[in-house]
Amino acid sequence: MPPAFPPPPSRVIDVTVLLIGAGYASTSVGPMEVFHAAGTLWNRLNRVAAEPRFRVRSASLNGRVVDSTCRLGLLPSCAIGDIDATDIIIVPAAGPDLAACLADAAPLLPWLRHWHARGAYIAGICTGVALLAECGLLDGRRATTHWAHADALRQRYPSVHWQPEHFLTEDGHVFCGGGVHAAMDLSLFLVERFCGHQVARQCARALLLNMPRSSQTSYAAMPLARPHADPLIQRSEQLLRRSLRQEHSIEQLASQVELGPRSFMRRFKAATGYTPGAYLQLLRMARARQMLEDGDASIAAIAAAVGYADLTFFRRLFRRHTGLTPSVYRQQFGPQHAAT
Repeated sequence: MPPAFPPPPSRVIDVTVLLIGAGYASTSVGPMEVFHAAGTLWNRLNRVAAEPRFRVRSASLNGRVVDSTCRLGLLPSCAIGDIDATDIIIVPAAGPDLAACLADAAPLLPWLRHWHARGAYIAGICTGVALLAECGLLDGRRATTHWAHADALRQRYPSVHWQPEHFLTEDGHVFCGGGVHAAMDLSLFLVERFCGHQVARQCARALLLNMPRSSQTSYAAMPLARPHADPLIQRSEQLLRRSLRQEHSIEQLASQVELGPRSFMRRFKAATGYTPGAYLQLLRMARARQMLEDGDASIAAIAAAVGYADLTFFRRLFRRHTGLTPSVYRQQFGPQHAAT
């Protein structure tokens, strides 16, 4: 069960939002606006006295202007060394080059460890979660990040329990958000966590935001295969793509590329990261998603087209892979007025 939300605090909560060079500005500005609006914007719109719940400051390494990835200059309130009290720290999304971002943000790491040790809640957004992992704050904890970076982070930080299918995770005093837009989800989640559901819902309604989501699997591209140079397995992959509706035994697949079954299984898994059966299932789900997004075929017709005669099984499998039923997926991502 989710943790019980604490009662509204008796004092204003201090929030520090970091500004990181070459990062995504919205993942700093968005949280600042959400926290600033909590207890104030809804009240003002309804002509009642404002009750600010958070005191928000922005901070960069040296207190100077930070240029975002789109070359937008962000002027911080102060340098990180000027922070003498904080309850929550928001680590925004870094740029797409994780290695460069980790190197540039290295001075932040001891500062984050210091405040975590003092009891501050630390929240990382998208690739900003990598900074938390680099600090060691995620060791042995559940965490999420953007789906496209999940494999790289899993390899770099194997002691973290990565759950990229989730938009948000909470483990102890550490929170993670899955993507750039998850900055708003995570901020609203923290408002709810510290101030209760009513304040969070009022804040969301005032800003015309949805309450936080839990899954990002419906936004992730199917991880069909990692790059490899095994020509026989590449040939087998092509065969599977051309015959989605067919069932394939290991013996048949192996014989098509002139390998023994055991050798084929070993090479297929080493090259792609998947067993042949799991790989075929991913291919089928990717094709089903494409059909739901681009056409108006019925769910039953799509299930049959990708090799599933049992419609109930197909619906269950699709939901396991995407977090949504086929009908809901089509409503969110498909053409308007499509038949279901």
